[in-house]
Amino acid sequence: MNHELYPSWIELSKQAFEKNITFLRDYIGKDTVFSSVIKGNAYGHGIGHFVPMAEKCGVRHFSVFSSDEARQAARASTEEDTHIMIMGMINNKALGWAIERDISFFIFELDRLKNAVMEAERIGKPARIHLHLETGMNRLGLEKDKFEEAVRIIKENSRHLQVDGLCTHYAGAESVSNYVRIQEQIENFEEYCTWFEDQGVEAKHHHTACSASALNYPETIMDLVRFGISQYGFWPNRETYMNFVKKHPDISKEHKDPLERVMSWKSRVMSIKEVAAGEFVGYGNVYLTNRDEKIASIPIGYSQGFARNLTNVGIVLINGQRAPVTGLVNMNLLSVDITDISDVDKGDEVVIIGKQGEQEMTVSSFSNMRDNLNYEVLVQIPSRIPRSIV
Repeated sequence: MNHELYPSWIELSKQAFEKNITFLRDYIGKDTVFSSVIKGNAYGHGIGHFVPMAEKCGVRHFSVFSSDEARQAARASTEEDTHIMIMGMINNKALGWAIERDISFFIFELDRLKNAVMEAERIGKPARIHLHLETGMNRLGLEKDKFEEAVRIIKENSRHLQVDGLCTHYAGAESVSNYVRIQEQIENFEEYCTWFEDQGVEAKHHHTACSASALNYPETIMDLVRFGISQYGFWPNRETYMNFVKKHPDISKEHKDPLERVMSWKSRVMSIKEVAAGEFVGYGNVYLTNRDEKIASIPIGYSQGFARNLTNVGIVLINGQRAPVTGLVNMNLLSVDITDISDVDKGDEVVIIGKQGEQEMTVSSFSNMRDNLNYEVLVQIPSRIPRSIV
């Protein structure tokens, strides 16, 4: 990729990803399937680049939200034994496409189950399904009063259905405030799995854990874990990190985070201007210089995901030092104060997210300034910003 053609670019560290999945795989055990969750354009990292990188690191199971993400993942995949699982949206008319390509999908409505049977019969190939059970989140999930009919349909159409999994999703496993609710869900899921087994429905996998539940509730790990945010080098929240360190003091001895950020987002200095004291910088009267200042223009703005609410509070790194945003963040441009940073030249690297020298701009610091979650910041980084593996 030629960086010179773009105002900013994103680098994905294969080494960081390998470190993360080694840590996570050691934690869940070698016999548990590691499913890489790549919804939201791989949490902003870019499905097209992330999937082949993950495959080179040994990942062979990917979870997506929707059929369009499944299509992107399938196009990006370079390995024949890679499997894709759709956890959310797939139109009934697209079920045949998934079945033909051996893509599995969640069942949380009888309507989808019935249509899966019809498509599988038409194609002459079984649909690979995961029964997503309602255990107390009250969002998506097959309700208890629908279980018997689901079993009847599965048994009557055993040639057309392959039950890949029984699964559920927890309602906020990252926070202790949800502890009672999570415990009830865990108990419900165990009860429901026993019931399905008693009815003769045996699933290949039982899976409930995302990053937060796997790290906070080890009993939810089972034989497949859907790792999202943590594989990219982020803890679901600070609370999860602190709880994990408390339970695993060996990790805290070195005071090192076992997860490493995969993404770096970079740009370059576009122009430098000297502004006298008492002058406004940029649009309106949002920023007034209180001394003679040196201002650098950086060719990114809110159209690239650097939010307008970072006006006068955002920070970037230049020459290993922190450069504060001065004035309004524009659509394609922001200004930063480099008065106290020596030897800054046009074309110098600017780090928006990532490390430079001894300094680091983390996504969490970036999101705290915006009053957002890590997840929000990551998925709002536009897909058109070029990505590359380093």
